[in-house]
Amino acid sequence: MLLPPEIPLFPLPNVVLFPQVGLPLHIFEPRYREMVAEALAGDRLIGMVLLRPGFETEYENRPPVYPVGCAGLITHAEPLSDGRYNIVLQGLERFRVHAEQDGRSFRKALVEPLADPIDAQDAGTLREIRQRLEALIAPLVERAGADMHVPASIPDVEIINALAQYLPLEPLEKQALLEREGPLARGRSLVELLEMKALMHRACAASKLAH
Repeated sequence: MLLPPEIPLFPLPNVVLFPQVGLPLHIFEPRYREMVAEALAGDRLIGMVLLRPGFETEYENRPPVYPVGCAGLITHAEPLSDGRYNIVLQGLERFRVHAEQDGRSFRKALVEPLADPIDAQDAGTLREIRQRLEALIAPLVERAGADMHVPASIPDVEIINALAQYLPLEPLEKQALLEREGPLARGRSLVELLEMKALMHRACAASKLAH
């Protein structure tokens, strides 16, 4: 699906959407109810962007956002009796915001699509990154008392993007991962980030034992 040159923006302080990953959202603000209604009547596209720190004092207006976001397609919409919506967005493609349009209650922007290049020669490396990520998150899953079983049929790229979106990382860490050019670079950065966090966790645990 080709991304149009202008899309509505949905800025949030703690949500980053990635390509090929689903995101459930509850829409309750009047301006974003209008945005969803218009999207449902049209191409069903919404651009998710992350608010920059310090947005609180300007939230009702147009506080600054990070320029790289991800467009999503509304694949499910449940209108509620009071005008709110429950929707599911499926991440499609990254984009860069070039300029915002005025004149609407919600934000719309002129955007440039950003490719997520995948080289056929990178397939082996992507599989290695996936296996390393699964090994890194296994202790987290075990501590949570859950059972980790990721079907091998799920593509490596989708696993990398899903982990980037749903692991308990800081919003700015997720934004940095989104801005990486391509799944290979994103996966490598995610491995480095998780290895650093694992090292810090072990150091903290050792410090507590020493005292």
